Amino acid sequence: MKNIKMKIPEFQNEDQEREFWATHSPLDYFDVLKPQKGSFPNLKPSTKSVSIRLPEDLLIELKTLANKKDVPYQSLVKMLLARQIVIERESLGGGLKRSQKKGVD
Repeated sequence: MKNIKMKIPEFQNEDQEREFWATHSPLDYFDVLKPQKGSFPNLKPSTKSVSIRLPEDLLIELKTLANKKDVPYQSLVKMLLARQIVIERESLGGGLKRSQKKGVD
C-alpha cells in the first residue's frame, strides 16, 4: 500500500505557519525515505551585535585566555557571560527562566 503525502499549504505569515504545525504532524507531509536538502535564504541571524568598551588590559587577558582555550575571544566572552548569568540567576533564587525573558531588554 502506497503512503500518499499531503501538500503543505501556503502561509501568509509565520504565525499562521506556527499555528498549522502546532496542530499537524510533519510525518503526514514529508517522505522520510526521500529527503530533500533545505534552503533558508531569508533566515535571520539569532544574535545581535553589541559594542562594549573594555579596559585594554582586560581585553588582552581575554584574548590570551581565549588563545589558550583555542576559541575566538568573542565566543569566550559569550560563554563567560552565559555562565555568570546562570550564577547570578541562581543567587537571586532562580530569577527568570529563559522563556520568560523574551521581549525584556
